Amino acid sequence: MSKGRLEAFSDGVLAIVITIMVLEFVPPHGTEFSDLLDLAPVFLAYVLSFANLAIWWNNHHHLFQAVRVVDGRVLWANMLLLFCLSLLPFATAWMGDATFAGPPVALYGIVLLAAAAAYFILVRTLIAIQPDDAPLAAAIGRDTKGKVSPALYAIAIPIALVAPYASLALYVTVSAIWIVPDTRIERRVGR
Repeated sequence: MSKGRLEAFSDGVLAIVITIMVLEFVPPHGTEFSDLLDLAPVFLAYVLSFANLAIWWNNHHHLFQAVRVVDGRVLWANMLLLFCLSLLPFATAWMGDATFAGPPVALYGIVLLAAAAAYFILVRTLIAIQPDDAPLAAAIGRDTKGKVSPALYAIAIPIALVAPYASLALYVTVSAIWIVPDTRIERRVGR
């Protein structure tokens, strides 16, 4: 399989995941704008998840710019990432419906942590099969962002049970860290 087919498949899966998330919006029964206020937690959960999926998609795209070859291990590692991300609509819906209660916020963090672990596995699998002159390994380097992010998720999960909004702040912090795609890859591929 070419890396282009893997990217196209991944794009399709992420588009479906986003579509599933937006289908969770059920219009209010009333006819006033004030009736929309009850949907605020659902909308905020959706915004957070949409932003996270956009960040995953952008970084996945940048990652594959530095890739020359893929193999069966990469396909499975990518499927693991897509599986983890496909759980996001469920966690998002529960978190929004439960108005950011502790257990749903913790589950949301578990899904994010699983996705971060899957992304780490994908990166390491890709690095292992690239030719020596491929820019990926040099671009990834020590991967500080890739190590800090799961650590923050792991910290946020138990905190969610006692202070869910503190956990949400950590999830947003991780998103802020990754909002700009990895410039190391762009610099290496651009050379």
